[in-house]
Amino acid sequence: MSGQQSSGHVNGFGDEASCQKREDYLEWPEYFMAVAFLSAQRSKDPSSQVGACIVNSENKIVGIGYNGMPNGCSDDVLPWARTAAHRLDTKYPYGIKEVIFMSDKYHDTTEMTAARRMFDLAGIIYREFKPKCNKIIIDFDSINSRPSKKLL
Repeated sequence: MSGQQSSGHVNGFGDEASCQKREDYLEWPEYFMAVAFLSAQRSKDPSSQVGACIVNSENKIVGIGYNGMPNGCSDDVLPWARTAAHRLDTKYPYGIKEVIFMSDKYHDTTEMTAARRMFDLAGIIYREFKPKCNKIIIDFDSINSRPSKKLL
């Protein structure tokens, strides 16, 4: 059988260790914070690069963004009404329920004090992220390498 493995080997890897699920995968909080950090790399602001990852209750990313000027977006056309004939014409369905932040280095500034006050009034939970790992490496070259066999 040229080019094929026999005895149950798939893609050349047949040992039991390669059939087990990985134990070193990213947990949801690390994954979402990493997406926010990656998004921040798009910012052209020379002094502050901030990214955001908005997640729904099913752990699905529903929005990603970073600080910068919005394209063609005017606050004059955004829905700010408290009540309207159609719920989508109000500000409420677009609400944020929880904010998880990485750094609180500007905690004592007027802007952050105002933000916390607004979150408290709106019932929005906010908390500092406590990572389980300090570094996540994105290696674009790894897509071209084969997984290594673990020796038994």
